[in-house]
Amino acid sequence: MPARVDWNDIALFAAVARHGALAPAAKETGASVPTLSRRMKALEARLGRRLFLHGPQGYATTADGRALLARAGRMEAAAASVAAWAGAAARPRVRVTAGTWSALSLARHVGEWWSPDAPWIPEFVHCDLDMDVARREVDVGLRNRRPAQPWLAGRRTGTTEFAVYGADPGVHGWIGAGDDAARTPSAAWVAARHGDAVTTAANDPRLALSLAEAGLGRVVLPTGVGDASALLRLGDPIPELRSEEWLVSHHEARHDPPIRAALDALGAWLSARGGAT
Repeated sequence: MPARVDWNDIALFAAVARHGALAPAAKETGASVPTLSRRMKALEARLGRRLFLHGPQGYATTADGRALLARAGRMEAAAASVAAWAGAAARPRVRVTAGTWSALSLARHVGEWWSPDAPWIPEFVHCDLDMDVARREVDVGLRNRRPAQPWLAGRRTGTTEFAVYGADPGVHGWIGAGDDAARTPSAAWVAARHGDAVTTAANDPRLALSLAEAGLGRVVLPTGVGDASALLRLGDPIPELRSEEWLVSHHEARHDPPIRAALDALGAWLSARGGAT
């Protein structure tokens, strides 16, 4: 019958084999020197192999000891991988939702407001419509207005302005929103004022930007997005589309440690920038 191996004994063996002595291995593992000595002898007996040469040089490994140490190294690597996986799973995910441009800005600059060693993991939920914070569809949302519901808590983080952009001033048609697109304030503004001049439509703001860059029409964009694109700004910001930006969460859930950490990190970054766009 194959020898039954205690995985803890293998970990202790690896420490002794690496150090070549019991005292430093005891310091690394927290086991006492007598305990290590007893368990190494028991391991040799169980395996029926001599793992160490005991002498003036301490615990030098034999050929069998070196072979076991190589295998133990692979076990330690696997254990470390499992520990990292378990640690990541243990960290709670905080679901963050925002409109297209704000979500892209958060994703592009994620390293400025979150780090892999944070006690929470961001999960991005893109939607141009307001998702239900009260029913916990999401944990944190970026909204373009102060929350009105009493069960929501909000923090103003900036202001967003919109303007008209085009490939050149000679472009007169407009890029509209597709029938299945979210009816955002900017889409409603184009439909109300330039609906008869819409030359093409898109159900995703990123497609609308690409169509405008191809010269098919004018498009309304947040100034932070439009000014960073290849398009020209064709007018001043549109006063009626100017909006506040609010970081929103459930008024009770905001006290949960991971959500509190997310709110603090996002709030500080957004406020420093004046908004996500």
